[in-house]
Amino acid sequence: MRESKLPPSSGFLKVDLGAPPKVSGADRAALIRRGNEFFNEGRYDLAKRVFITARYGDGLIRLGDYHLKRNEPLEALRLYQIAPEPRKAADLIERFADIVRHWLEEDE
Repeated sequence: MRESKLPPSSGFLKVDLGAPPKVSGADRAALIRRGNEFFNEGRYDLAKRVFITARYGDGLIRLGDYHLKRNEPLEALRLYQIAPEPRKAADLIERFADIVRHWLEEDE
């Protein structure tokens, strides 16, 4: 029997972030530096908030990789789509599709 997990409390995927906040180039650079500090300190939730606010794709991809290593593929996919990182997102979607195909074959 398969072990089932409930969906994350944050929901599945919500990638429409609306219009990016108006942030000057200098403020964005300061945000990115701060987000990198949070990431390096292991304060990933704070880093995520900063990277999303700054729309910092490289940081979001690193966070996606972090969540993927922690076996949290839905959060990784969400971050890859926000980044945007279509190649990594497509790879995860293909993995999800393989899982569903396997489940369907089991039911036959």
